[in-house]
Amino acid sequence: MAGLRGGTGKTTLSLGLLRAFKAKGLAAVAFKKGPDYIDAGWLSMASGGSCFNLDPYLIGEGNILPSFLRHSGGADISIIEGNRGLFDGMDLEGSQSTSRLATELKSPVVLVLDASKMTRTAAAMVLGVKKFEPALKLAAVVLNQTGGKRHEAIMRQSIEHYTGVPVIGALPRKAGLGLSERHMGLVPYQEHPEIDQAIDSAASLVSESVDLERVMKIARQCQSFGAACAAQKANDEATTRKRSSIYEGLRIGVLQDSAFQFYYPENLEALAEAGAELTPLSPLTDMDLPDIDALYIGGGFPETHAIALSRNIGFLKELKNRIEKGLPVYAECGGLMYLGTYIELKSGRYQMAGVFPYGFTLESRPVAHGYTSATVSAKNPFYPKGAVLNGHEFHYSRPVRDGAKGPAFALTMKRGAGIENGKDGLIYKNVFATYTHTHALGTPQWAKGLLKAAREYSRGK
Repeated sequence: MAGLRGGTGKTTLSLGLLRAFKAKGLAAVAFKKGPDYIDAGWLSMASGGSCFNLDPYLIGEGNILPSFLRHSGGADISIIEGNRGLFDGMDLEGSQSTSRLATELKSPVVLVLDASKMTRTAAAMVLGVKKFEPALKLAAVVLNQTGGKRHEAIMRQSIEHYTGVPVIGALPRKAGLGLSERHMGLVPYQEHPEIDQAIDSAASLVSESVDLERVMKIARQCQSFGAACAAQKANDEATTRKRSSIYEGLRIGVLQDSAFQFYYPENLEALAEAGAELTPLSPLTDMDLPDIDALYIGGGFPETHAIALSRNIGFLKELKNRIEKGLPVYAECGGLMYLGTYIELKSGRYQMAGVFPYGFTLESRPVAHGYTSATVSAKNPFYPKGAVLNGHEFHYSRPVRDGAKGPAFALTMKRGAGIENGKDGLIYKNVFATYTHTHALGTPQWAKGLLKAAREYSRGK
């Protein structure tokens, strides 16, 4: 599912298709192009399973097909939501764009076209898409925001007559789907009061407005990956058989609640498949830390939960106490904020764990947004020196040094802002805290480093 820009309706269509196919008893697997966590969370709720990432920059182009085959092998249909405009990439050639992803996977593309304030011009736009990259298989168009039957008919006839691309659906202007937004896009599904009703509304809209049988027919016309899929399955089974038992029995805590929700499922898979036991925790409701060998704190929205987080003093004190005793902690973005001294909002200043001498204020615009690349430039508990980490950053928080002297940094930014003066990756004892989000497939050192640190800590205990 692709568009000519962001905000054309790709997510609404993808959500509706996933839930509609699920209602028919089909196994539909969701994938997301781009670094986004929030849309992926909604897609996972619509499909009833994980939404996997297929971003070439984050996971590496060589991991695209193996990951797709591995996670889609048992599905009846796979829905891949693109990001930004179809041809938008990182350079003049459009590398790592949605179109290149579709071409690599030999996947047909359904173009979601915003029909607002135009009719026949839409045909010129679709024709341009069709001819811009001939290797791309533009299979169909779904119109969005149509103004009525007459508007829809003119657009449908124009597109099909001038381009030969079928129009298989038209979503009318319709409010009330409940897909509310916040500064980073959609409100995370964990915080949405009526998540299933919102997705069901999208499914009803799509079922009424899109030819689901034609969508399935388009999917069935894809090139078979039978041999490659069988080879991937055999490779996965061999890897499982060879897996070392040195990490069996390790317990890694993961903060997972409405405050901390940004995790790629492949990251959690990498830890679990190595033999570690993942223990979900919540600093909003849990009063204490259980016996764990390491802690993983992902991103999220600690700022919207700052009051509740600061009030759970027992959890904050015990976390800092464990850190002083050597507990390995890996924290990303929201996790970095939680390990600072405070989060400052208009309503006041709220104390956090106080591991690092940085407070965090919130700006009205993004402080940093985009792909990152960093070199590991100092000794740390998780990464070998000299390693290069490709990731992304997206935050409205601004770090404020809370004291004259700051701690050491492990990362030097080649691309992106980081925390301060082109540096990222704060280090304290066995803690590593960063604004940079990384993906386990593109950065295999991440899981290895966390597991190794957990094993050493466990032996020390």
